[in-house]
Amino acid sequence: MMCTVRRLDTDYLVVGAGATGMAFADALIDHADVHVTLVDRRHAAGGHWNDAYPFVQLHQASAFYGVASTVLGGGAIQQDGPEAGLQERARRAEIQAYYDDILYRRFLGSGRVTFLPASGYLGEDGGLHRVVSHVSGEHVEINVRRRLVDATYLAPTIPATTPPPFGIADGARVVAVNDLSAVVDTPSAYVIVGAGKTATDAIVWLLRSGVEPDRIMWIRSRDPWMLNRACVQPDPVVALSLAADTFEAAASSASPDEMFLRLEAAGVMLRIDPDVVPTMAKTPTLGTWELELLRTIDNVVRNGHIRVVTSNGIEFEGAVVSLPSKSLVVHCAASGLQYPPMVPIWGPDKVRVQTSRAGFPCFNAALTGFVEATRDDDRERNRLCPVNTLPNTTTDWSEMQSRGAAAAAAFGAEPDIAVWANSCALNPARIEPAERDLPEVRAAAARVGEHAPAGRARLTEFAGHRIS
Repeated sequence: MMCTVRRLDTDYLVVGAGATGMAFADALIDHADVHVTLVDRRHAAGGHWNDAYPFVQLHQASAFYGVASTVLGGGAIQQDGPEAGLQERARRAEIQAYYDDILYRRFLGSGRVTFLPASGYLGEDGGLHRVVSHVSGEHVEINVRRRLVDATYLAPTIPATTPPPFGIADGARVVAVNDLSAVVDTPSAYVIVGAGKTATDAIVWLLRSGVEPDRIMWIRSRDPWMLNRACVQPDPVVALSLAADTFEAAASSASPDEMFLRLEAAGVMLRIDPDVVPTMAKTPTLGTWELELLRTIDNVVRNGHIRVVTSNGIEFEGAVVSLPSKSLVVHCAASGLQYPPMVPIWGPDKVRVQTSRAGFPCFNAALTGFVEATRDDDRERNRLCPVNTLPNTTTDWSEMQSRGAAAAAAFGAEPDIAVWANSCALNPARIEPAERDLPEVRAAAARVGEHAPAGRARLTEFAGHRIS
């Protein structure tokens, strides 16, 4: 088979057209006169949203997700339902349509972006970067005038594309969560494996679909802390109050566990079982109405990680749990967040898009694109956007908050970045000029100022090392 070769010239080669790659490219072309080539192994932009389960919904307000130039959704407040009063949260179809529009209307329509779909990045050879189409086999040699950008460094793992982390014996009924809504042979029982957002989504969906709680077994190797969704909203008073509550809880605590319990008492953190102190702290948001539903599941198994699923039971190390016939085991156990080594975002070989402030990957990626466009020195770029960690445990979460506060202070001290950030809907700490002198905003900001010094110091102590 003959494979054709063609040549392209571009300023930036961005590998990955998921949420972070799109946010980076959007901010970059908005603030610099450059050409960008996007490469993705999928056929469309949007990354893992192309593989997401049908009933998935953002766990945060739509306004916090997407690209800086175009707000996802209309910023509407939900008027009814269990989340009345909170901002809308987009579902899969809306997110896919949003990224499709950004790609074709804004990016390709500008003439400044080229998209190579269903393609793999092969590396650099002789000064040219090589990409191959998985469909045609065509090889593309790309002359990159400025930067290679890795927007896959923190790419999440999801059940649809990640095999279960356990064995499956002949006759066992195991499906990824993506296939849950397609089941036609009604199971006698559902066994949900996992403790994160995907597992909670699956259980909530089953319960709202009429499945009785006693038909659900929940296997979770550890319990999660989750953020009360009402405390994470595009509102300056809500955002400042969350920061103040966090700093105050940290300053008053002797350990990360005590801090989380204080945050729970303040209505910020949620846990499913009030008798178990969670050890997992990836902290997606959760509605209190979802918490009430999750607490109806009494059959919770905490035997550690599964070794193998058989036709009539689940084997752990040192324990076996029997299953009713016709049970369906639902794989929700992909790790989600990834934890590669923290390295400077701007390296000598490439830009590795990562987080700087605590959480909110789309804002972090847009910030990286803005700083790339407006600064000339990599040392200065890395100073303004120091790399941050992603949380897994309460100690990790403490480190993320400490590093994130330091990063926000660094980039927030730059007048142009501050103006951009306060006009960017992706920014959870956004305060528009007209809001700054409102009494409620001033009062919330004063609380942050009161508790931030001691809170940051204690968060750094919890993290186990000094963060300057």
